[in-house]
Amino acid sequence: MSIKKEEGVTLVALSITIIVIIILAGIAINGSTNMIKKAKLEELKTNMLLIQAKAREYVEDATFKMGINPDEPKKNSVRNEVYIENAKLQKATDDEIPSNFGITDRTTCYWLTSEAQTSWGLGKMSLESNENYLIQFDETNVTVEIYNTKGYQGNYSLTVIDQIKE
Repeated sequence: MSIKKEEGVTLVALSITIIVIIILAGIAINGSTNMIKKAKLEELKTNMLLIQAKAREYVEDATFKMGINPDEPKKNSVRNEVYIENAKLQKATDDEIPSNFGITDRTTCYWLTSEAQTSWGLGKMSLESNENYLIQFDETNVTVEIYNTKGYQGNYSLTVIDQIKE
């Protein structure tokens, strides 16, 4: 009588192999998820910085045209000319500005329109549905703040988002 030696993969070896593959897949999925989140944050910051750079040109122009100590009619006239006519922005009304943005002075807030995007050279910047950019101009300090309606982790302004370390 001869004994035939069986060769093949044992159930234990197969189980260990499957467990190792599952662990490696879990690590890969977690790593790629973090990379996707980081890429989305960087895309948002880049878009906001591009908008801020272009908007600074307009706030500088408006500040120059207003001159020293302008009255309210002069400010409104220059804002209309620079921000609406030249920059192609849309004036934001009080009820359109989300309360979670924390904006106290809403008089110099404007929405970035698709027309402005195109004329500013930002036509390739993609927006998700219900995503918009709000620009708050400050002629006194010659600064701008950019807000995004989608935000990132509960943060909406460029100043706050730019401080996120990930």
